[in-house]
Amino acid sequence: MQKRRGTETVRSVLEPTIPIDVGVLSQRQRIVDAMIACCAEKSYAATTIADIVSQASISRTTFYKRFAGKRECFDAALDSCIEELRTAAVGARSADDSPPEAVRKAAAATLELMAAKPDLAQLVMGEAVAVEPAVIERYRKLLLPALEGLWEAGGEPSGSHTDPQLAFGRAQVLIYNEIIAGRAADLPRLLPEIAYTAILPFAGHEKALAQARLAGGDESSRSR
Repeated sequence: MQKRRGTETVRSVLEPTIPIDVGVLSQRQRIVDAMIACCAEKSYAATTIADIVSQASISRTTFYKRFAGKRECFDAALDSCIEELRTAAVGARSADDSPPEAVRKAAAATLELMAAKPDLAQLVMGEAVAVEPAVIERYRKLLLPALEGLWEAGGEPSGSHTDPQLAFGRAQVLIYNEIIAGRAADLPRLLPEIAYTAILPFAGHEKALAQARLAGGDESSRSR
């Protein structure tokens, strides 16, 4: 009986207790992370499957168990980055925030995340556009309805002060220019302008300016 217990103890140590699907997800994320890192270092076009498997410390066979090819892996990496940005934006605001406050806080969180993870920023704002220019339209469809929804949920009328799509385009260019110049770490400095640009179409100049001043550290705007 004692011997049997010993055998069971050995088996419990040697056999994995983590569910297989958890292991698969972890391995898949490691490959996705490797794709992000390789794209930052070499660009998507120059990245090879060999680069990815080397970065992820896996075999080529393992890669093809998880992804059909490089493009599918890249698409998964982009999805992962977008979800990370979305989570940061949603988590930065509270239910008590007014729509303009929520936008400022969400913008601050996303800029800080991209500054902390320049590889992520480069993939989302640079490589993704190079690989599939239509991704910009995907970003618009994700962001603009979310902004409109803040005003609807907050019970505040959403004005039509400027075209939201033009505002989105301006913000995208501002961020992109910093990233391609190798200044991703400086992205949080754009917060006043990004906040103003994002709020202006929905709330007008005065409210947008108040949040821009808060973003820039102007305490006098807190009374607005």
